[in-house]
Amino acid sequence: MAQARQTPGDAPFTLSLDKPLKVLTSWHIQKIDEALAGLGPFAEVRLIKNKGKLRFIQKVESESMLGPSEPRK
Repeated sequence: MAQARQTPGDAPFTLSLDKPLKVLTSWHIQKIDEALAGLGPFAEVRLIKNKGKLRFIQKVESESMLGPSEPRK
């Protein structure tokens, strides 16, 4: 079972899974969530696995080059 990260006002809870995690730990899940929460609207998080273990979280953030008056398609 993984313990979820708490934010002010949230009650703690436990996440029940159908089967145990093979690669991720609850700490990994917290770090992935923090990486996602810290990114803007045009971004992605890449997980880098090496020798069977999660080694890096890579954050990629993009900035729109459309001007304020240009319509978005």
